[in-house]
Amino acid sequence: MEAVIAVFALLFVLFLGLGVYATVKVVGAAKRGVDRTISQARRTVEDHTLRARSLAQPGAAGELAQLRLKLRTSMRATQNALYAGVPEDESLKEAVGLFERLSVHGHELDGELKRLEAEPDRTTLAERLPGLRERTERITHSADSLRWAARDRAHRFADDDLDSLSTQIDVETGALRHWTREEPAAGPSQWPDAPAADHATAQQTWPETPRSATAEEPTRAAITPPVRRPAQAWQKKPRPESTT
Repeated sequence: MEAVIAVFALLFVLFLGLGVYATVKVVGAAKRGVDRTISQARRTVEDHTLRARSLAQPGAAGELAQLRLKLRTSMRATQNALYAGVPEDESLKEAVGLFERLSVHGHELDGELKRLEAEPDRTTLAERLPGLRERTERITHSADSLRWAARDRAHRFADDDLDSLSTQIDVETGALRHWTREEPAAGPSQWPDAPAADHATAQQTWPETPRSATAEEPTRAAITPPVRRPAQAWQKKPRPESTT
């Protein structure tokens, strides 16, 4: 009896632990989803604010807003492109590592630009703008290079796969339509070679025309006159029949 109670107690504790673990996982996932949503909303609001400042505020303040907006847009687009391509192409991991190192400089520059927005000394701010502009250009150029290289690589793989697929489809189409292929036409039949002629035959192919009889034989008359035969003794002259 005590063993049965111990087993039920153990199962109860096990199910209770599993329930707590599942609850923690669900709460954690929900919290991450909420944080992600809040972060996206915050980024969207901040981007719209920067865009409004870049259009509404003239001078150094407006240019600072333009630099921040350009930097954030480029870095976010590169991050999305690289992280989305890693599951399909493992070779992008090195590019992701380089981007993370670049992101350190990007966040540092973004923070500096954000602090300078509240700088009251506009003269000093104007003096520092060329350096800030150059740093922003270098970081965004590197980020854009990584992004376009990843996209070109993905397009190249897609084109290679499409070419291979098209070739296989052409082969299969030809196999399915085998009756439409024309058989090669037979060449003209060749006559067998003539047997090798001997020396006598080789000297003369066609028979000579027989020479005219008039050239070899004496000319004879067309009609031979009858030969008069000598009359024999027993051949008498026929007697005329009597008229009486």
